[in-house]
Amino acid sequence: MFACLHGSGKLAALAFEFSPSVEQTGADTITFDASGLDRLFGFPQDIAAAIARRAAEMGVKASLALASNPDAAICAARGFSGIGIVPYGDEAKFLGSLPLTLLAPSAELQETLERWGIRRFQDLAALPPLGIAERLGPEGLRLRELARGEAERKLLPLEEPLEFEDEIELEYPVELLEPLAFLLARLLNGLCTRLAARALAADELRLLLKLENRAAHERTLRLPVPSLDSKAFLKLLQLDLAAHPPAAPVVQVRLEMNPAKPRAAQNGLFVPLAPEPVKLELTLARIQAIVGEERVGSPELLDTHRPDAFRMIGFGKTKAGRPGSCPTRLAFRFFRPPRSARVVLASGQPSSLAADGIHGKIMELAGPWRTSGDWWTADPWSRDEWDIALSDGALYRIYCNPRGWFVEGSYD
Repeated sequence: MFACLHGSGKLAALAFEFSPSVEQTGADTITFDASGLDRLFGFPQDIAAAIARRAAEMGVKASLALASNPDAAICAARGFSGIGIVPYGDEAKFLGSLPLTLLAPSAELQETLERWGIRRFQDLAALPPLGIAERLGPEGLRLRELARGEAERKLLPLEEPLEFEDEIELEYPVELLEPLAFLLARLLNGLCTRLAARALAADELRLLLKLENRAAHERTLRLPVPSLDSKAFLKLLQLDLAAHPPAAPVVQVRLEMNPAKPRAAQNGLFVPLAPEPVKLELTLARIQAIVGEERVGSPELLDTHRPDAFRMIGFGKTKAGRPGSCPTRLAFRFFRPPRSARVVLASGQPSSLAADGIHGKIMELAGPWRTSGDWWTADPWSRDEWDIALSDGALYRIYCNPRGWFVEGSYD
């Protein structure tokens, strides 16, 4: 079974959603192989209804015809409006009323047929093939086969472009995220279907919202690994839009997916199962929605001498150091916030320490290390640091700044 679309709009994109074998028959005509769709939708009427529904969703305005061969479907789609199903074995009768101009005969042959009074498919189909071959030659026989709906040929497949994008133009502006999520789900399902047909997945989502005030709201989500989980994609977009809502009602939604080869992984028999990367990313997005984006990720030290200066970046974006390049002999445990302390000085050096849960005489110390910076900004800092060992054997770092003495942490 073959289907043909004749009209305007994204005909090729619509055809590729139903079949990988698509032919660009003309500037306004697309033909594709519909074999096997009966297993998904049922009878030809059900297949035609499914294609028509998707065409309405995509804003495609076209005539649709289904037939047992490509040329019969093309003639029916170009000759009749709406949806047409050419019955098998009765192609000549179904197409009989169409004008011969649909077959685009040569000017000389068209003049000859007009002189004979042959103006419709049924008139040409009724002529004997031997007489046509003697008088009109191979072109006449080819036109007779087309008029009778008997021509058999293979499609000239069109390569699907590796651009997976779709958009919806809204009649009325959308203000709430819930109806916007409904539209996003429709786009995601269509794009994931197209990716799956090419054995591909997506590793990046790009959302562009055109707003009522003529501004644009763009968001990009990068996934840890390529995936085709449309439900997870939808939830990630919902959480991102909840954290970064558009500034005005939405009038157009455009979604793009970056294609990538899916990741192949095999788990070991005795290796515990790890969470799926996309589901882990969704869990992190939910945590970000609660605590804030700047508090979820992997810590990265900043290029500054300021104590305890770091930032949180996304997992997988940190630069891995060489193994063994920075051997760690002691682990330092920060107190957050630093604990206020009372320090007794002797000859300008700390001699005893008292803080919340920490008391003792200082047996050994190293320091002070005097540091300062950012004096040219509105947030300067300066302090003196000591590493100390108390009488109970515990090791701490203490510091003094204009606000007083503090215990910054302990060594394990």
